[in-house]
Amino acid sequence: MASFSLHGFPVSRGIAVGRAHLLKRAALDVQHYLVGQTQVEAEVRRLQNAFAVVHQELRTIWDELPADAPAELGAFIDIHILILSDPMLAEAPLDIIRSRHYNAEWALVTQIDQLTAQFDEIEDPYLRARKADIQQVAERVLKVLTGTAQLLPAAGDGDDAQAQLIVVAHDISPADMLQFRNRAFAGIVTDVGGQNSHTALVARSLDIPATVGLSNASQLIKQDDWLIVDGASGVVMVNPSQLMLDQYRELQAKMQRERKKLSKLKKTPAVTLDGTAITLLANIELPEDCAAAMEVGASGVGLFRSEYLFMGHSGYASKLPSEEEQFDAYRRAVRAMKGRPVTIRTLDIGADKRLDDFEQSTTNPALGLRAIRYCMAEPQLFLTQLRAILRASAFGPVKLLIPMLSHCFEVTQTLAMINQAKAQLIKSGQKFDAGIQIGAMIEVPAAALTLPSFIRHMDFLSIGTNDLIQYTLAIDRSDHEVAHLYDPLHPAVLMLLAMTVAAAAKAGIPLAICGGMAADPKLTRLLLGMGFRELSMPAPLLLSVKQEVLGCDLERVTPLVRKLLRNDDPAAIKQLIGQLAAVPAI
Repeated sequence: MASFSLHGFPVSRGIAVGRAHLLKRAALDVQHYLVGQTQVEAEVRRLQNAFAVVHQELRTIWDELPADAPAELGAFIDIHILILSDPMLAEAPLDIIRSRHYNAEWALVTQIDQLTAQFDEIEDPYLRARKADIQQVAERVLKVLTGTAQLLPAAGDGDDAQAQLIVVAHDISPADMLQFRNRAFAGIVTDVGGQNSHTALVARSLDIPATVGLSNASQLIKQDDWLIVDGASGVVMVNPSQLMLDQYRELQAKMQRERKKLSKLKKTPAVTLDGTAITLLANIELPEDCAAAMEVGASGVGLFRSEYLFMGHSGYASKLPSEEEQFDAYRRAVRAMKGRPVTIRTLDIGADKRLDDFEQSTTNPALGLRAIRYCMAEPQLFLTQLRAILRASAFGPVKLLIPMLSHCFEVTQTLAMINQAKAQLIKSGQKFDAGIQIGAMIEVPAAALTLPSFIRHMDFLSIGTNDLIQYTLAIDRSDHEVAHLYDPLHPAVLMLLAMTVAAAAKAGIPLAICGGMAADPKLTRLLLGMGFRELSMPAPLLLSVKQEVLGCDLERVTPLVRKLLRNDDPAAIKQLIGQLAAVPAI
């Protein structure tokens, strides 16, 4: 068998060695035939039944989500349920059957083709990227109609003990990802996706080596081909030589030994070689995530993404979480962190994160009514959340973080709303921390460029690098067609980070950084050299970042970082990043 390599986007570190297991797409080239007038309603019911089966499948998947499942999975499944219930998908094909007498599969594919064609014409990358969700939902329905549903083999299947499965697919829906739990699989390879696509997010959460955006991997790779997935470089080797297999297995074993060594750093203080203390925090989506944060020795929660409480956390809730439900969740997180601070970000909804009753009217949702803008448009919803967060502050240290601020009036209006929530609690006799710290999330270039007007009103700042990068570069980080342009080392991005660090230092205000840059050990020395002293990241990556902190000598790293910041040549910047990594620990 011929050997060859494929190159895509690296999204989850590690090395996987095993046999290819192809997840086939539902056949879009379905049978096309006309049904007689007397059979039309029977065909309508057949399609309706298929929708009902898929709806129940998704409900069952949600109900059976294990406690340690990544929070993103529940949110993604909710999105698919909303799509499944949308009249454009659930009702339009029924009209096609009745008016044109198409069979159910033909009617569904006809409607999907029309919808995807409309999405292809949309300029906004956020909205255009939702095409993949529609296709994934439609494929689930087609699999029911055609009887082609496919499951992964259970762990232990097969006669080769060393041949773990590497899933190869055009794309993998969040619901299908749940098949991977307790299955004999080692890695993920997909044709589509970017570094922050659904598949990438879940792969990182499950700590599985993955490469996405390989274009035609599912067509070139055959069932049971030997594969090596290098999650760090984004390379997939197909039918490698025995020598290469042995080399990568040895490298894989070495990486596993290194991970075991990292566990010994849990109780080691995060202090650089020159004695500078660094605060390492964990990002969480649900209170249950606090256990993982405590397990790796996080100093607290740097980002509690509260929107996951709103995106179907209590199942397929038709109503938003009440004040009591929110309060209970925030209080559980505070208690679980045992005196360590918990920073709760207020509702960051909009763009590709939706509520059940959130209708997106703008044609450009990434730039529309999202985050603080949405909260200001729904003051009662915002006040309810603010009261719940404030009440939780009576049980331990809580910080309140406001996302996507870009105007001074948004700051003053937010502070007024917080004061109103406090007054309501005082009137009702509820306890809270009257001195709760309030921070601004810097993720819009306008905020970074006008920091003085924000700093004088806030107790702390937190940079959200994912949004800051995509808004600075006008790139949707989840769109595989432009994902190669998403660059955290772009000179403009580095300039905004450096400006924010300088302004915060001058004002003497605490500054944290979260998002992909804070979670990337290759960038840890860069961030420390820039002046960041508080980093927040997913719990599974904290110890890797801590290892970089412990081996960093700021007196030697800082001059290199200053040189890097004066450079605007991308090649030179990457070379200097390499030099930072090579600075020896002495």
